[in-house]
Amino acid sequence: MKTYYKRLCIYPKDIQCITGKSYRQSVRLLQKIRKELKKLENEFVSIEEFCQYTSFKYEQVEPFLIG
Repeated sequence: MKTYYKRLCIYPKDIQCITGKSYRQSVRLLQKIRKELKKLENEFVSIEEFCQYTSFKYEQVEPFLIG
């Protein structure tokens, strides 16, 4: 029986699938979110923080998460 784990952080590839933007634009959006939240370059952005920033609901985003 496989155990599936949910991730806490979001990656540019996920944002690309959700928004339909290019990979580079997704990286820029992630950088913009980090800057807005006053996070360091090496800190992760959580899926919850992404949803709050973009006004998406988690239920809308969850099917697009890769892996």
